Amino acid sequence: MARAAVLWLPLRSAHVLTYLRVRNFAIIDELEVELDAGMNVVTGETGAGKSILIEALSLVLGARARPEVVRGGAEHAEVEALFDIADDEAARARIEAAGVGAGDELVLRRLIQRSGRSRAYINGKLASASQLGELAAGLADISSQHQHHTLVDAKNHLDFLDAFATLQTQRAAVAAEYRRFADARRQLDDFRREAGERVEREDLLRYQIQEIEALNPEPGEHETLRAERDRQRHAERLAKVTASAEDRLYASDEALCQVLSRIGQELSHAAELDAELSPLAEQVAAAEAQLEDVARELGAYARRVSLDEERLAEVEDRLDGLSRLMRKYGGSLEAVLAHRERAEQELAALEHSEQRREELEATARAAEAEVAAVARKLSKARARAARKLGQAISEELRSLSMGEAEITVDVAQPQGGEGELCVDGARLSPTGIDRVELLIATNRGEAPQPLQRIASGGELSRAMLAVKRVLAGLGPAGLYVFDEVDAGVGGAVAEVIGRKIKDVAQHHQVLCITHLPQIAVFSDAHYHVSKRVEDGRTHSHIARLSTAEQREEIARMLGGIEISEKTRAAAREMLKTARR
Repeated sequence: MARAAVLWLPLRSAHVLTYLRVRNFAIIDELEVELDAGMNVVTGETGAGKSILIEALSLVLGARARPEVVRGGAEHAEVEALFDIADDEAARARIEAAGVGAGDELVLRRLIQRSGRSRAYINGKLASASQLGELAAGLADISSQHQHHTLVDAKNHLDFLDAFATLQTQRAAVAAEYRRFADARRQLDDFRREAGERVEREDLLRYQIQEIEALNPEPGEHETLRAERDRQRHAERLAKVTASAEDRLYASDEALCQVLSRIGQELSHAAELDAELSPLAEQVAAAEAQLEDVARELGAYARRVSLDEERLAEVEDRLDGLSRLMRKYGGSLEAVLAHRERAEQELAALEHSEQRREELEATARAAEAEVAAVARKLSKARARAARKLGQAISEELRSLSMGEAEITVDVAQPQGGEGELCVDGARLSPTGIDRVELLIATNRGEAPQPLQRIASGGELSRAMLAVKRVLAGLGPAGLYVFDEVDAGVGGAVAEVIGRKIKDVAQHHQVLCITHLPQIAVFSDAHYHVSKRVEDGRTHSHIARLSTAEQREEIARMLGGIEISEKTRAAAREMLKTARR
């Protein structure tokens, strides 16, 4: 296969398909092609495999795999595509988020086994077909009889209209107000949903506070009451022990205090003989005085202590109550009192919930009014722009020999359901309240219908061309593929189609399969697909044409099998005119 240097043009496209390789796919045994960034045209005889390229490209972008595409005698078919995504931040972000590497290039690979099973690879890592489709979304828009991707999908039409009318600033304002409104509604809904729980919580807190206040415990009270309980329980023994101690210390004939008194007197007399004994005599006298004090206190204690059954019962009842509180609220009276304080604070906050509800409702109403205002303003701007966009595309259709076709850009406000955010009954989203869809009536008197319902592949391809021509530079895809766009046209209309595709190629990479020389002459890179039979097998081959080869191919397309000097001259003139 002839390889050619890639000619990079000043495009606005965020990414381009630089390389496509196909093996064992239908009549293709092995085929690879490097594409330019501008308008790539593929021509060749019928049945050579031109449209098979489009089917192979669709497959590597996530289309459903069919086992019949596997070339006879092969175990599997293989398609591989290399995209340059250096300037496509969205694609790089998707790839990085999916964990399949990051960089300036994206390699997609698809294997289809004869059994019907397939495998997909993204940057060399195994992936599911759905993952492949998600990551490849927006890389290419294919217009052919059976495949119409990005532009046909009504999910993208709102973006097209906003880009056409430069409404991105208003749309961003709606998104910001939507987030504010959604947050306010969420807080209000949470508050309302928790209303029943708050009532139950208030009842519980009041009960707990009342339960604690009913006993009104004091710090340290539990230890004091335990001591009193123990004294009451053992009053008889305590009285006996203290009375006996008083008697032995002071009251009996041989009480310790009397003994110490005699010893003190003796030491005092001895101290008259030796002054060194005087301090010792004084210490004995002091001990006697201290023991007399102890004995008096013991006696008072013994006469005071007595069993009070009624008081004992009161103490034990209160201790039981305090213990119950301690078990429920933290294990100590300090924890019980701290819990009461917290409960009082929480209850006070809950009792102000009505004020909080009013604040939340006011915030939600204000946010709703703001988002409603900007959403209505954006909706009106879209309605005005929709008429202009429909007229612009319809004018393009008339220049493409579809004079009776009319495009209607339908702007509707779907009704919101229960629980959804709404403005005037219309469902609200970050993009506003509108649903936008491009509708087409291909003949006078017909009702407009979605683009994908057009029966004719040629009409649909031309409709797609008209849309892409008007939206040049606005669509999400980097690569636009046109197959059968020339169906049913010729002459001057074909030249118009060629020029319009060329215009699209100023903003997007284009791959165009055509049978018409009036379109092929506008190419930046011209490829020819041919087939040959070897050993009873058909083989498909693609090659980039040189300037001379392109001239011969244009002449062939003009004159058929027999190429004359007249057709060559016509080809030269057409190429010269196309490059003006």
